[in-house]
Amino acid sequence: MRTRARIALFIALAVSACGPSVSNNNGDGDAGPPDGTVTACTPGEQRSCYDGPAGTAGVGTCTAGTQTCTNDGLWGACEGQVLPGSEICGNSLDDNCNGTADEDVDEDGDGYTTCGGDCCDSPTLCGDPELVNEGAFEVAGNMVDDDCDGSVDNAIAATCDSGIPSNTTDALAYARAMELCQTATPGDKKWGVLSARFVLPSGTGTPNANQRSVRPVFGGTTVRAGESFVVLSTGNAAATGQTNPPFQAFQGGRDIGTSSAMPADWLAANGNNLPNAPGCPEPNGGLVARDPIMLELEIRAPSNAKSFKLSTNFLSSEYPEWTCSPFNDFFIVLLDSTWNGQPANPADKNLAVYTSPAMQKYPVGVNLAHGNTGLFTVCQNGTTGCTEGSVSGSINTCVSTAELVGTGMDVTNPPPAFAADPGYCGANNQAGGGTGWLVTQGNVNGGEVIKLRIALWDTSDGFYDSVAIIDNFEWSVEAAEPGTVIS
Repeated sequence: MRTRARIALFIALAVSACGPSVSNNNGDGDAGPPDGTVTACTPGEQRSCYDGPAGTAGVGTCTAGTQTCTNDGLWGACEGQVLPGSEICGNSLDDNCNGTADEDVDEDGDGYTTCGGDCCDSPTLCGDPELVNEGAFEVAGNMVDDDCDGSVDNAIAATCDSGIPSNTTDALAYARAMELCQTATPGDKKWGVLSARFVLPSGTGTPNANQRSVRPVFGGTTVRAGESFVVLSTGNAAATGQTNPPFQAFQGGRDIGTSSAMPADWLAANGNNLPNAPGCPEPNGGLVARDPIMLELEIRAPSNAKSFKLSTNFLSSEYPEWTCSPFNDFFIVLLDSTWNGQPANPADKNLAVYTSPAMQKYPVGVNLAHGNTGLFTVCQNGTTGCTEGSVSGSINTCVSTAELVGTGMDVTNPPPAFAADPGYCGANNQAGGGTGWLVTQGNVNGGEVIKLRIALWDTSDGFYDSVAIIDNFEWSVEAAEPGTVIS
């Protein structure tokens, strides 16, 4: 009997947790079936219904609706009901149906008042009112109007990255290409991009315009979300056949001639030394970023966000000859945030770092191909580090070269006239390789203004160019493990 009693209790709790499947039908006090039940009925029969929180029907503007029995003998949707909404000050109405008209309070302490756009200021209206306000982002699938825009689980400007010219000069368009679709201003309380600009890693100066583009594809690499992504390059941000900017060979590369200091805070946090993959030599060109480009974004985080993630992809013509050499081009994603919880963000702010199971740290770059980290997969398996000054090795974690097709890094290297050159890697002879899509993530405090700096540059010289592709920015209500992992 004890076992059967426990099973009955478990079933009762499960039904209660799931909530009504058709209609509450009890919120207005009218007779009806218990919550969570679906009952048979006579086609055409009608009854009163209400899907709002208990005790709000008949209060303020909230009213019950009517359900009609369908020809299948089941109750249809509740039509004509009015549910609690945001309090609109000055209309002398009780819009949120709590018994008081035009009250301007912040009962849940989230910084948003009932007259200021908070559609859920009390636990009687939703489970976690402090997470529901106009500064929140819409969480998919939770059946809550998180951002108080009047719609539940709606995507915001899902196609905001369509039709962007490849050579646009609008830095905000690059944010949209990453699915950062919403903008904000210093005077409002909404989440969104406050500013965007292209600068050198030093925080000043202007990168070469050919080093950036917005593309729907890059060779065999396709978008992760929306219709386009961001392409940054130490040469021209174009694959074979692409224009505006035009394609230029990555192997050998284009020395644009621009140089910059590296981000001072990042360098200082690393003891003014460039972090490198374990076992690989340090860059020998000093602390100078060559052919650099940086996209800097200031973003107000949603009030209900604790982390974000974005898709990143790194390709380089330094592979395979210059793998584990002083020519490891740098790709960094620096996050400035006040987050001080756990898991902690990196002390040097760089999220573009892979931490191995042995707790060894590898900056995202061509040196990921040394030591079989598993994060360099778009490539040919074989010999690496064939040139003088490189650490020789081999790789067997390459999965496919399909994403290289059409990039210009898929061509056979070297040309036949140089086939006997000892600086090339024999059968491992394509002009480049890449990581494939990775996931880069970091933690934030809800409502804070963060700065995101995404930078790419050559080290030691300006030749043998690299590419970084960025797409699919997403917020999360859960904290994440900061860093970069395979997608």
